[in-house]
Amino acid sequence: MQPRLNFYQASPEIVQAVRALHMAVEESGLDRKMLHLVKLRASQINGCSYCVDMHSREAREDGESEQRLHLVAAWRESPLFSERERAAFAWTEKLTRLAGTPVEDEDFKDVREHFGEDELVKLSVAIGLINVWNRLCVPFRSIHPVAGEGQAAA
Repeated sequence: MQPRLNFYQASPEIVQAVRALHMAVEESGLDRKMLHLVKLRASQINGCSYCVDMHSREAREDGESEQRLHLVAAWRESPLFSERERAAFAWTEKLTRLAGTPVEDEDFKDVREHFGEDELVKLSVAIGLINVWNRLCVPFRSIHPVAGEGQAAA
């Protein structure tokens, strides 16, 4: 598959702003392992192979197990995730699939049992941000780092 457009080169100023938000999310105090898993889950939903590859590798580097990484796609059926991680996955799925699937009061209540207001805002921004990266990488066909091309996105 050939890349369609290098969005870094095409609009460096807007990508720099996205990268600044990325740094704010990374420095927000959210648990890094959970953040990797959330990014991985959203990227799986969006079919972003670049980001699935990247966030799987980063999660491994931060000590995440292969088994848990493989089971992110089937988190509902796996006993390996905490209730907090499950709440984060459910929220990730709701916000990633926002069109046509309203966020109900029950969804909000469920996630609030595990995240304070400040954390929930940070988590929601992190989910929105990985969706931005997915929406750049997928249509412009960012190439996997393992293929030796492309630049790190998210």
